[in-house]
Amino acid sequence: METVTSDPRRWWALGALVASLLTLGFDMTILNVALPTLAADLGASTGQQQWMADAYVVVFAALMLPAGLLGDRFGRRLMLITGLGIFLVGSLVGALAGDVNTVIAARAVMGVGAALVTPLGLAVLPSLFGPEERTKAVGIVSAASALGLPLGPIIGGWLLNHFWWGSVFLVNVPMAAIGIAACVLLLPETKDPASPKVDTVSTALTATGLGALIYAIIEAPVRGWGDSLVVAMLGAAILLIAALVLRERRVERPMLDMTLLAHRGFLFNTVAATLVMFVLSGLLFVLPPYLQAVLGHDALGTGVRLLPMMGGILVASRTAPPVVTRFGARATVSAGLVVLAFAAFLGSRTTVDSGYGFTALWLSLTGLGFGFSLMPAMSNALGTLPRDRAGSGSGLLMTLRQVGGAIGIALLGSLLSSAFRDRLDVTGLPARAADTAGESVVAAHLVAERAGAGRAAELAASANSAYVHGMGVVLLVCGIAALVAALLAAAFLPGTPGAPSPETPDMAAERADARQ
Repeated sequence: METVTSDPRRWWALGALVASLLTLGFDMTILNVALPTLAADLGASTGQQQWMADAYVVVFAALMLPAGLLGDRFGRRLMLITGLGIFLVGSLVGALAGDVNTVIAARAVMGVGAALVTPLGLAVLPSLFGPEERTKAVGIVSAASALGLPLGPIIGGWLLNHFWWGSVFLVNVPMAAIGIAACVLLLPETKDPASPKVDTVSTALTATGLGALIYAIIEAPVRGWGDSLVVAMLGAAILLIAALVLRERRVERPMLDMTLLAHRGFLFNTVAATLVMFVLSGLLFVLPPYLQAVLGHDALGTGVRLLPMMGGILVASRTAPPVVTRFGARATVSAGLVVLAFAAFLGSRTTVDSGYGFTALWLSLTGLGFGFSLMPAMSNALGTLPRDRAGSGSGLLMTLRQVGGAIGIALLGSLLSSAFRDRLDVTGLPARAADTAGESVVAAHLVAERAGAGRAAELAASANSAYVHGMGVVLLVCGIAALVAALLAAAFLPGTPGAPSPETPDMAAERADARQ
């Protein structure tokens, strides 16, 4: 396919692509600040809040690889337009939803759209830009994806302060519509008929296996780990994921190329990146209710108060490359994970009376640890692979990262739910009110408002204390996970100093260009 590097519209096309990826980026985090509001307005329990967050991530993780292959085979522009259309429909359904289950379904639909758009955003760049401009274009697209994460809580908080909760979904509609119009008018169509066929069996195994695992983890605190349905779901998840691994090892052109994990550098950098996403996703799930329900900030105030973490990430993103060049990837990733572990252990010491200053301190350290560990780990994971495996390696790495995030929300959210319910004092409450109060800290505060004057203050104080205790347990587990990852990185990562190729997205773009 001939490139259109001389077409002045290419920068407009890039702008529309950036807007689309920015929307997908902040949709990963925009719901976090809305969860307490949804808990109050729709009566969503902690488990249902986990599903609202995870429905998007699970579908996204399961479909990202097949979506990229669909774009290669049937046209990247066509699949981008289709993905943005699906995302737009899911956002409309979410905005108009009247109950929790509809919101969860809408988030799953949005996950399908996001899975189609994300891998193809980079793949269309070679048809727009020549080699001399492509590095700049790739950098802009990558920055847009990253910038969406910190923007999510702030945009979500501002919308919730001025409009109803459905506005966090409705904001996506004009952005997706602009993206669709730009794709139709500005993007050329490109294909790669030689790419592997989409393996529907592997896709089904990925989605059902991951879905069963997440379901079991989320339901376990309510039903109990020994419950027959939970045990059955865990057993089914193990069987389905084992079947997926066996199938992918046997097919000639696998979607999930497991042989990449034989590269030590790729394997342990990927493990580090996945554990970092596990920690970060769990943190972003448990923090907003603490800032809103316990400390009493509004939605916008909550979004703004997450900024120290984003500030830490920005500082690390600027300073990590020279540090990697000076000290090597192993030292940088290990040190980043140690800082992340320290921040989590520090955060686990939070009490009801700690106040925001202490939270801002450990959040800043969390951002630094995240930036120094995740970015070099991802760059190194792909840098250890042969150049012709960069595309498949990137797909596997991104999929495992999303899986880490989904399991982080499910496992850490369930841990929080169990710890909160065990510690909450519901003595003297009617059975139904006690059950409702145990669903989440927001629900407990709503029950307290309806309780008698003497009981209200006691229940609210107990809810705050129980939530902070649960958050402390979660942060302790996060710290242990980060410390284990640090030890693995220090022991097993290749120790050669010098930055590996930081242009891995560009390498992927060049590969796509070579196939045109």
